[in-house]
Amino acid sequence: MKGKVTHHILKVAVEVEPKEVAATLWSCAYFFCLLCGYYILRPVRDEMGIQAGVDQLQWLFTGTFLTMLAVVPSFGWLSSRFPRRQFLVAAYLFFAANLMVFYALFKSETLPLETAGAFFIWLSVFNLFVVSVFWSFMADLFTNAQARRLYGFIAAGGSTGAIAGSLIVKQLVIMMGAAELLPISTCVLLAAVLCISRLSTWARKDKPANTRAGVEIRQPIGGSIFGGLTLLLRSDYLLGIALYIVLFTLLSTFLYFQKAHIVSAAISDTAQRVELFALIDLFVSALTVLGQLLLLKRIIGRFGLTVALVLLPAIAVAGFFMLGLFPTLAVLIVFGTIGRAGEYAISKPARDILFTVVSREEKYKVKNFLDTAMIRGSGAVSGWLVEGLRLLGAGVSGLAFVAVPIAMLWATTAYLIGQRQEQLRAALNAKRIYPPDNSELKTPISAGAGDGAHPATNPYAGPR
Repeated sequence: MKGKVTHHILKVAVEVEPKEVAATLWSCAYFFCLLCGYYILRPVRDEMGIQAGVDQLQWLFTGTFLTMLAVVPSFGWLSSRFPRRQFLVAAYLFFAANLMVFYALFKSETLPLETAGAFFIWLSVFNLFVVSVFWSFMADLFTNAQARRLYGFIAAGGSTGAIAGSLIVKQLVIMMGAAELLPISTCVLLAAVLCISRLSTWARKDKPANTRAGVEIRQPIGGSIFGGLTLLLRSDYLLGIALYIVLFTLLSTFLYFQKAHIVSAAISDTAQRVELFALIDLFVSALTVLGQLLLLKRIIGRFGLTVALVLLPAIAVAGFFMLGLFPTLAVLIVFGTIGRAGEYAISKPARDILFTVVSREEKYKVKNFLDTAMIRGSGAVSGWLVEGLRLLGAGVSGLAFVAVPIAMLWATTAYLIGQRQEQLRAALNAKRIYPPDNSELKTPISAGAGDGAHPATNPYAGPR
């Protein structure tokens, strides 16, 4: 009886079958815990970037890229040899232990600058892996048909968690201090371990008919982020997508450096800066949810994919121009909030749609390479470019005006690859050829599935 009542209630929000209720709720709770824990830490990470030195951010971006390169082989080796449940539980326990070590270092004030820099890099790498593995776990649990029905609801759990995490920071950081947020995040992340355990049990026992979930949950993950490099170099279309991502990364880095300088100059208190970062995250998450629900389908359905791709570059042109004229905290907050929400709600899902017209191998290998090595590497190079411009005398206004023509080039690139995607899609439809498992070409676009569903599913160009 209890199960039937739960199913009827859940049916109001999502098209779920009775046998899927438990897995859907535990998956939603898992993503809630994951993003809640991360968004508690994210404002602290931004503050650590300032404490480590706003003139040293290029080193932190480079350190993030080099750490990722060092960690990826170990990550691949472990994931290729241990079942997913064991690997995930061990990874979360390892990350929780890391957080308590950082907490002890923050409280003891041992090597404060070094600890701040290490935490900045650690959280940037942490986010890259845990979110990627989450969606891989979901892909193992659910079939393609189930994913199309359930991923939107699961992603909403993550969006709710992001909002909850930001609210926790805003309410507690002034009263408790930034360091005390780490144990709270640790407890939330440990709750995700319970969700993993329950989902693993469901895959083994409650759904024996789903041999994919039952078998793959006990198999290693495997895979490498570098397998798509050769495929990337063979395709002009994929190289266009790569250029789009590089330009996005460059402008994101410009904006992040400007944010660090403006905020550090305007606010001297650590807790107040963390509170501000949390408030910005809160507005971004709220606007992202509204954008996903109200704008994405309408923009793509009425105006096409090209407009969705060009929209954020157009915002960047206007935003950087205004920031050049008025390099104030208010302009930065408005531009940064609208830009990040637009990226998460519209630009990133639209960018993911570009891959629906390529082969399965290109879709997974090239996309994974672009979302990890390409973005992190571009972020490191962009950091040094910004530092070089700063040494040449470019301040906040100067960097903003330099960014304007780059944003125009980004908009042009977006238009060209959007048009090219439409051509490829038309050719595939004319031939009635569809990439394997890519029924997106035959059905309306959904904003609630896969990588574009929420901000943290995007391993962005360094911290923005």
